[in-house]
Amino acid sequence: MAIDRRRIEALVRDLRHVATDTQDIEVKESVQKLPTSMAETVSAFCNGPGGTIILGLSEKNGFTVAPGFRAKPTADALATICSDKLTPPIRPEINVVDFEGTQLVVAHVHELPPREKPCFITERGVYQGSYVRVSDGDRKLTTYEIDRLLEERTQPTFDLDIVEAAAYHDLDQELVGAVLERQRTIHPKIFADRDDSETLTMLHVLARAADGTLRPTLAGLLALGTYPQQFFPRLTVTFTANPLRDEASGLTTYADAETMAGSIPAILADTIAAVRRNANALDGVQLPLAAVREAVANALVHRDYSPLARGTAVQVSLTPDKFEVTSPGGLYGTVTSDSLGTPGYSSARNQYLLSLLEAVPFSDGYLVENRKAGYRLICDELSRAELPAPRAEDHISSFSLTVELPERQVVDVIAPDEIVTFLREHGESTAQEVADGTKLPRRTATYRLSQLVEQGVVMRIGKPRSPKQRYRLA
Repeated sequence: MAIDRRRIEALVRDLRHVATDTQDIEVKESVQKLPTSMAETVSAFCNGPGGTIILGLSEKNGFTVAPGFRAKPTADALATICSDKLTPPIRPEINVVDFEGTQLVVAHVHELPPREKPCFITERGVYQGSYVRVSDGDRKLTTYEIDRLLEERTQPTFDLDIVEAAAYHDLDQELVGAVLERQRTIHPKIFADRDDSETLTMLHVLARAADGTLRPTLAGLLALGTYPQQFFPRLTVTFTANPLRDEASGLTTYADAETMAGSIPAILADTIAAVRRNANALDGVQLPLAAVREAVANALVHRDYSPLARGTAVQVSLTPDKFEVTSPGGLYGTVTSDSLGTPGYSSARNQYLLSLLEAVPFSDGYLVENRKAGYRLICDELSRAELPAPRAEDHISSFSLTVELPERQVVDVIAPDEIVTFLREHGESTAQEVADGTKLPRRTATYRLSQLVEQGVVMRIGKPRSPKQRYRLA
C-alpha cells in the first residue's frame, strides 16, 4: 500500500468523521515513547487481514497533531519492536509523512501467510502473546484459535483418530457393503483379492487400537456409523427455521427446530428435507436444493474435528430473509474467502474423511462428487434461481456461508384457509385444537396462527403464553 500525504489526509478525515479507531487503523500519540501495547497491535494486524498504524495523532483531541511528537526516533522504535520483539520478525512499510505542518509516522502491517501465523510477542510465548484485531481493539487469541493457526503448518489428521469406545458393529453394514463394492469396482487391482478387514483398514475406516483390536476411526464412524453421537453427542447439525418472537416475554422460539444425528449421509439427507419443508413456506423464492446440499455437505466434510471442536455442532438456519450455514473452524490451507471457487485453490482439512465420502452412496450418486467445484456449483445454482451469490465470512474459529433472500410474504406449507376454515366452523379454539383439527404439526399451527394474528385475520383471546389462550376469527 502506497502511503503518501494525500492518502493519509483521506484516512484522517475518515477517522475524524467516525471519531474512533477502526478495525484496520490504530492511532497513537506516542509523544514520549511508543505505548507498551504497540507489539500487541502489530501481532493483531499480522494475524488478521493487516492494518495501518498512525503515530503522532491525538485521538482524545479529535485526531489532531500531538504536540511534541518526534517522527524519526518513533519510526526507528517501531521498526525495532517489529524486528526484535515479535516472532516471526515483522517488516512493515514504515513511512514519515508530512501532515498539517508537521510529520506523522505511518506504518502498513501486512497479513502474514497462513503457514507463518500466529505472530506473537516473543517474551510472552505463543499462547500468551498472540493477538487478533476485534473492532478497534486487540484481543488475545484463545488456545483454540492458536491451535487452528498452528494447524496450518501441517496436515491435520484428527479424522484418523481411533474411537476407542467404538467397535465394528457400530458401523452401518449396508453402507460398509456399498463402500467395499464401490472400491472393488473402481480399484480392482488393489482391493479385489483383499478381505473386508484389510480393505477397510486401507481405507482408514478401521485402525488397530493399542490392544490390537480393529476399531473405527473418526472418519469411518462419521461416514459409515449407525449413531456416531453415541460417542460424540455434538457432531450434529442444529437446524432452526422461521424465528418467532413473543413480544410479551421477549423470548424467541422457532416454527421448526431440530437436531440432525446419525452418519454424515443421514444428517445431510435430514437437513435437506428440513430445508425443503420450510422453504416451501417462503412465497416468491425458490431456494435451490442443490446449493443447499453442497453448502451443508461442505460444512460437514470440512469442519474442524479437533478434540476442542467436537462439542460444537454445525448450525443451519432458515429465516424469511436468509439461509445460513455455520461450521466450527475457519477455512484451511490455501483457500480463503477471496479464493473460494477459484481453480487451483483447494485444501482438505479432513483428507481421509473426504476420500472416504467419495465412495459413500447418496441420492442417485455419491456424497462427494464435486471436489474443487462445490462453491462454484452453489453460485451457479443460486444464479439460476435469480438469487445473489453467497456471502462468505471466514474467522479463525468458524466459517459461515449466507444466502440473502429477497423480501416476500410468509405463508404456510398448508393453504392458510385451512386454519381460517377450521376457526369459522369451530369458533374459539386453542392452538392444539387447531393443530389436531387441521392435521398440522403443533409448531406449524402456532407459527401460522401468529402470522394470521399479525395480518389481522385472527385475534388472540387470553394472556400471552397462557395455556388457556384461544384464537378466533377477527
